[in-house]
Amino acid sequence: MVTQVFSLQYPDEALDCVRAGIDHIGLLLGDPMCPAALSFEQAKAVFDAVGHYAVKVAILMHKDENDVLDIAAALRPDIVHLCNTVYATPDFSAKLRARVPGIRIMQAVAVTGPEAVAKAKGYEGHADFLMLDSVAVGTNDVGATLNGIGAAGVTHDWNISRRIVDEVNIPVFLAGGLGPDNVYEAVQTVRPYGVDSLTKTTIVENGVYLRKDIEKTRLFVENARRAAREI
Repeated sequence: MVTQVFSLQYPDEALDCVRAGIDHIGLLLGDPMCPAALSFEQAKAVFDAVGHYAVKVAILMHKDENDVLDIAAALRPDIVHLCNTVYATPDFSAKLRARVPGIRIMQAVAVTGPEAVAKAKGYEGHADFLMLDSVAVGTNDVGATLNGIGAAGVTHDWNISRRIVDEVNIPVFLAGGLGPDNVYEAVQTVRPYGVDSLTKTTIVENGVYLRKDIEKTRLFVENARRAAREI
């Protein structure tokens, strides 16, 4: 069971998460309105500290695909996570892989209903991973992005996510309101390739993401892996 967390902001925080057992370290660039958005220089400092200790994932929220290509080429994450206006289309995926050989693509899919299954299937051959996530409606106490994919702090219908796992030929990361309290049940229900946590493993104050709660992160990893062993 692969474990992943977003949105890391500091080198020491990222290394603490690695020591807690996290496999994928994620951060975000390109939209200052998003929680814990970083500058290029801040992101590079985090990734430099992580080195080869974990897989480095970057959500690139730039609206122009050329900006995504340029930042990916300069930052060199292991995985680019797409969840905004740039998608893993055949054309864009080919451009990104030509520009940054060896890079992998994670495409977010909003699980709002059964239509998500067909949408997910459309990324076969173009995305290396899917991130099945919830959609924020309105605002909440953890600074969710208004009407965006992810950072919602709520779960979605895991039965639909399980259908995607069973019917779509792309490894799936399950996200959306996951934390140490519910990741065991989520893994047992959906049986994903990996699980992702943001809101429930983050210390938040007045809607601002301060940093990761390392004990909750450690428990998230422990419970996810225990669930996978017991399937």
